[in-house]
Amino acid sequence: MDWDDLRIFLAVARTESLSAAGKRLKIDPATVGRRIARLESQIAARLFAKSPQGYALTEEGTRLLPHAEAAEVALDRAGEALSGPEGLTGQIRLGAPDGCANYLLPQVLARICDANPGLEVQIVALPRVFNLSKREADMAIAVSRPEAGRLTVQKLTDYHLHLAASRDYLASAPPITGPEDLKHHRFVGYIPDMIFDKELDYLTEIGAGPATLTSNSVSVQLNWLRHGAGVGIVHDFALPAAPELARIIPTRIHLTRAFWLIRHEGDGRVLRLNRFADLLTREVRAEMARLEAASPAQTIP
Repeated sequence: MDWDDLRIFLAVARTESLSAAGKRLKIDPATVGRRIARLESQIAARLFAKSPQGYALTEEGTRLLPHAEAAEVALDRAGEALSGPEGLTGQIRLGAPDGCANYLLPQVLARICDANPGLEVQIVALPRVFNLSKREADMAIAVSRPEAGRLTVQKLTDYHLHLAASRDYLASAPPITGPEDLKHHRFVGYIPDMIFDKELDYLTEIGAGPATLTSNSVSVQLNWLRHGAGVGIVHDFALPAAPELARIIPTRIHLTRAFWLIRHEGDGRVLRLNRFADLLTREVRAEMARLEAASPAQTIP
């Protein structure tokens, strides 16, 4: 069985599309189709069933999948053995929620790449859960620990959130001395039906009314607050990037969450990804401590 055919099989299994697999592999979709047909002919089994939704694995394809993944891991490990431990190289794609991707990861990953010039890192910043089984990313950061799937999970770090608004807004709006005063203010928050994780439902947790200005993007919410649009929940680690903002009644309203690093179970044997995960964990924890220490002073006790 040819490894290159197995590589194409894995790409189609993960993307459920000939064109998407071809784009990922940088080959023509027609070539992808021919190679899949050749593999099916060699093993005398149909690997995919085509439907309007795409290419789904058949029972035979599902049985082949773990063996193809094991071959992929074995080749990665062989490459590592030949290249030696001097530095991380190659491409790693990391999925992350956009708040983490915008305000925490850029400086962390820049430092990691500075120390490993042969490394290429891609950040996929999407407000949703990533599907590692389809290899949308090599690893992902999430705001809650997954309970199912062939995954390994480790805690990256805790982080904290507070109610915040711009100083200009606070100077002209009704005073906020306690949670009961919040009913006089406009809230910025998530679009309710696009909250993809219960850990992001901040306003419900603090007992606030519905938000008037909403977005599925943390960056959009932060910019609304910077421009005096109202009050909202903000990550402490993002506050140094928004000096216009100040925390409000921080001793009365404060939230704690965690980031989790999620990997495909089979990748635990890939030394390169293990080393990257160790570096990422160490650097994220250090950067989180630095950013939260640099958060602006409390506004209202």
